Amino acid sequence: MLTLENVHIYYGHIHAVKGISFEVRKGEITTLIGANGAGKSTTLKAICGIVHPRQGAIYLNGQPVHRLPPHKLVSQGIGYVPEGRRVFPVLTVDENLEMGAYHRTDADGIAQDKARMYELFPALKGRERQLAGSLSGGEQQMLAIARALMSRPQILVMDEPSLGLAPMLVQHVFEIIAELNRQGITILLSEQNARAALKIAHHGVVLETGRIRFMDTAEALRENPVVQHAYLGIA
Repeated sequence: MLTLENVHIYYGHIHAVKGISFEVRKGEITTLIGANGAGKSTTLKAICGIVHPRQGAIYLNGQPVHRLPPHKLVSQGIGYVPEGRRVFPVLTVDENLEMGAYHRTDADGIAQDKARMYELFPALKGRERQLAGSLSGGEQQMLAIARALMSRPQILVMDEPSLGLAPMLVQHVFEIIAELNRQGITILLSEQNARAALKIAHHGVVLETGRIRFMDTAEALRENPVVQHAYLGIA
């Protein structure tokens, strides 16, 4: 569904991503793992049109998309859950969900999807009129995921969804991601919690200083001694 070919990304003179190539298969979860500064978030921002590669190409369903702006990519089927949640704090929960469907005109479908989000994320149910900024961190993460789902994405791109959450909430977030995938949504997940990410993913890509160090099935990466030592806390 999604293919990156020899992608190079710069911030000014800083070469942040250095010629990476990988693919995300339809119906699967692919995870990017690596330390801070490895290039995970930058890669996701390029896929979502927030930054553009200086070299290389990104394809969605075989069509080049690396020069499209973010709003066009949402219409093409890419949903984005940014790092740090980034909900609209002065809008209500319901208004945040409507923002996720800003490009849609099917009022009945939007209403049905909102109802589905409240069933999928029961922590938000009954809080439709509550300001998003007053929610807990875990509730804001649920809202950020639900907002992205309101665009009816083909692929959901998620940047560090467990960041800053209590361990119990981290487990809940990963359960939700696995359930969304079972419902047919393709997911690209950037995550520092490599152990949890590789547990639910089908494939993984290990980034180090902007380059791919390893790329394999999640099971193989879990058994890789270098990955175990560097990212899974296994001596």
